[in-house]
Formats: sequence, structure tokens, C-alpha cells
Amino acid sequence: MKTLVPVNGQDILSEPRTDGLPFNLSRCVIFFDFDNTITQTDVLDEIIERFAIDDRWVLLEKEWRKAKIGSKECLEGQLQSIRVTRLTLSRYLSTVSLDSSFKQLIQFLRRNKIEFMVVSDSFSFVIHQILKHHNIRHIPVYANELRFQKDHLIPTFPFFNQDCPRCAHCKKIHLKNNSHKTTIYVGDGRSDICAAECADIVFAKDGLLDYLRKVNKPCIEFKNLGSVLSFLEQWKGKQMKRETIEVSMPTY
Repeated sequence: MKTLVPVNGQDILSEPRTDGLPFNLSRCVIFFDFDNTITQTDVLDEIIERFAIDDRWVLLEKEWRKAKIGSKECLEGQLQSIRVTRLTLSRYLSTVSLDSSFKQLIQFLRRNKIEFMVVSDSFSFVIHQILKHHNIRHIPVYANELRFQKDHLIPTFPFFNQDCPRCAHCKKIHLKNNSHKTTIYVGDGRSDICAAECADIVFAKDGLLDYLRKVNKPCIEFKNLGSVLSFLEQWKGKQMKRETIEVSMPTY
């Protein structure tokens, strides 16, 4: 762990990292959860509720919430109850709304050449379909995989970690692969806990925020992605001011 971030998130704009380097946006990589972070609702939950042909998914959901099973076992069981064709699901996904600040945030990140990606315990098909509908392309997405056999959904889990069976997708793998950079994580729920615990900076809300407060892990509370954008803009402004001062300093 390279640093800890105060709960109010303010000192990070001026405090150096514990390795002696100042925080620099160009050396950051930002990881976004998808459901209820980029989207306004938990899309995967809605899919299961809408297209399930029985109530077996409810018991699995309860078992998962009690931490008696991991999300891989939960999803495998729940998807067995789903009946939906690729076309019908695609049509439904075209109705999903995004956080109103997401496009502006992505524009800011691209303009400032800040690396970012989506890491989700949902499915890449679902995510790409939603982003495509909103004309958002070329975003790296790491998630579980889904294929269709008529109206049956067959999941696979390329990022499952046998040593940490809590999640179907072990998101912390991606953070560890970028440990030489300042890692920023943005999320809301249980599937984000492992990633948040190893991130340098965490934006949290809902269940993730409650958990991090309980274990005294510093984080920055956010209501929507507009809060994240505002923070990064302040950080960029302070960084530019510091660089201007350094350039203006006379040398002898």
C-alpha cells in the first residue's frame, strides 16, 4: 500500500505519497465498478428479476448476502433460472440509464491522458451493450463472460480466483497489475471490497462506504460521478498551479 487517503479526501491534493513522490494524475489509473456506479441502478439484479422463470434466484441471493456463498456460485445458480434471447436482452439493455456525469468524466480522463477501465462482477456483454447504446466506445472492460444457447445464458468467469472465492471476478488482480501506479477505485458494493482494500484512493458509496467505515479504511464518499469529476478537476488545477510555480522558479 503506497498511501492512505483521509475520509474527506481533501489532503490528497497536497500530501505526497509515502514513497516520496507527489500524486500526479498522469501516473494514475482509475478502476470503475459498473452496476450502480456507472449505471444508476443494479442492472444485473434487474435482469435476474425481470427474466427469471422461478424464484430459486431469491434463495441464492439471500445466501450470497449472508456470505454463505460467493458471487460465482450465486450467479451460476441464478442464471439457470433466466430465459431470455440475445435480441430481447439487448433491447432491454437499451433502456438502461447511465450516471449523468459519466460521459463528461470520460472526456476529462481522455483529454488528460489518464488511464481508466471498467472492472465488474457483471458480464461484458451487458456492459458493452449499454455503453454502445449511449455511443460510448473503446473503454477497456474486464468482467465475466456470457454466451447464449437460444434463451439460456451460459456464464464463464475468466478472472475467478480460487484463493479468494468471495467474488466471481477478482477485481484486485487488475489493481495489483498496476501497483507501480497510483490506483484509484470507484465503487459501491460487496464485489468492490477486495479491490478497495488494496487501492491507493477509494471513492465509495452505499454498502462499500459502510464497510470501509466499519473497518476504518480511509475513503472519499461520493453520491454520483459528478463528485469524482469535481475532485479530479480540483486535483488537476492544483497540480497545474504547482507545475507553473516550479517552472517559474529562477535557477542559479
